[in-house]
Order: sequence, then C-alpha cells, then structure tokens
Amino acid sequence: MTRNSVEATAAFYNTSPITRLFRWGLGASQRLWPALAVRMAYRLFGTPLPPRWLTRRRAWTADWAISAWPFENASITLYTRPVAPHGPVVLLVHGWGGHAGQMLALADSLQAQGLRAVILEMPAHGRSTGPTSNLPQFARAIEYTAARLQQQGFRLDAVVAHSLGANAAAFVASRGLALRKLVLLAPPASPHEYTRLFAEVFGLSERTRAAMQTRLETREGILMPQFEPQAVGSRISQATLVVHDRRDSINRFVDGVAFSLAIPRARLFATHDLGHRRILKDRAVLQEVTAFLA
Repeated sequence: MTRNSVEATAAFYNTSPITRLFRWGLGASQRLWPALAVRMAYRLFGTPLPPRWLTRRRAWTADWAISAWPFENASITLYTRPVAPHGPVVLLVHGWGGHAGQMLALADSLQAQGLRAVILEMPAHGRSTGPTSNLPQFARAIEYTAARLQQQGFRLDAVVAHSLGANAAAFVASRGLALRKLVLLAPPASPHEYTRLFAEVFGLSERTRAAMQTRLETREGILMPQFEPQAVGSRISQATLVVHDRRDSINRFVDGVAFSLAIPRARLFATHDLGHRRILKDRAVLQEVTAFLA
C-alpha cells in the first residue's frame, strides 16, 4: 500500500461534512457497539461518492437517447445514439463514483469509426436509482445489459470499462460472455486491498474491516479473491488491451500489469502523467483504444 493510494482514497471520501461525521461515528461505534460499526461501514463502503445528483444535471445533446431499465432493487441507465444502427455495439462502463459522461470522448471516437457506443450507468450512479452498489452488482449489471442488448438484436462486439467497471468486466468475460475484444482502463487488481485502504482512511480495526468484507461476500454470494487477475485471467479468451498510467494514485500501475500478465492474449499500453481519469480523454489513449477495436 502506498501513501499516494491512502491520500487519494481519503480525498475521495472527504468530499462532504456528512462523510466526515460518518467517519467519527464509525470510530465511536467500534468501541461501543461493534456490530453497528460493521453495518455502518458496509453501508458507507457501498455508497458511491460524490453523490449521484451532482452528475444527473449533465446536459446531453438531443442525438442521445437515455433509457432507464429496472435492475434488482434499483435501475441502470443506457445512453445510445442512432448511429451505425446495424454496426457492432461497444459497451462502455464507468468506474466507482463515476458516471456516463466520463465515457463521452471515447464514444465519439468509436462513432467516427462506425462503431455503435452504448454507455452503461450503474445503480446508485448518475441518473440510475439505488442508494448503494458494489463490485458484484457491477458484474451482474454488465451481464444483464449484454443479454438484453443481444435479445434486442444487437451484436455485442466489445466492452470497454474503467476502474472498478474494468474489474467487473474482466470477471464477466471470464465467465464466458461472448465478446470479440475487451479493454480494461486502469483496473484494480485487488478488491481486498481497497477494503484495507478504506479501513485505514476511516480508522477501522482489522476486525471491523474483515467483518465488513464477510458481510459483503455473504450477501452477494461471492468471495472477493474471485475478481483478482490470477482468478479470472486464464479464463479470458478475448484479445484484451489494458491501459494504465504509471502514476495512477487510485489503482496502482502494477494492477494493470497484473491483468496484462494474467490474460493470455492481453497487451499493456502504459501512459505517463495522466493519472486515473485523464486517460478517458487523452487523445493518444482514444486513438489506441479505437484502433484496437476497429
């Protein structure tokens, strides 16, 4: 664990007085009511920040169609454009705390090559409903969206996913989702490592952190190590492009390297000084991803 990662995680959660108050409450409840502390930590861990209402106001041009699909106890939102209607579909997936607008530059780049970009916005993010989400739900949402698109007659050609969305996309690909290609942008290699960062930022004991992770795993019916590169890599048959910046302070560069080494047909495209999110708009990255998918 690097100090940069801890600082970035702290900044991510220190966006409002409410979260700071929640952190104080966690510390107090650990001493007075440990079971409550686990429930509180579980809830906060599953709450995307910044709040989704901050990104709901984004103006979308009239050529975008926005559809809400009920999903589990929440909803997902699909953004599509009537361009290349019979062309192959590329599903674009944002990361934790992200939103559909972050994938617009890539959608434009793909459209210029005749590919139909469909952006998926996860539960509890952007316009989608639901108070919380998590990595297993991200994976289920990708599988569900892919199935519905195929049922509607579209051919899903590729998935391009960022950060936690990339982690989920790799897992789904390893389960046999029919794709020609996969692009992982700044993927995290260890969900367990992120729980440790979360625990350090909020001053959680290892006992509370472990109980929080167990609560997540038992509720979702899956163990976190099942999402790691060594668990999914050998089962991903698609040609895969991994893009990761060497100075990414959210997900370490070695995480991207781990995926590129674990997936048999993967290639790593390393960038410099773009960080975690600027890779989504960088011209060289857009060109690399578009050329890979064309």
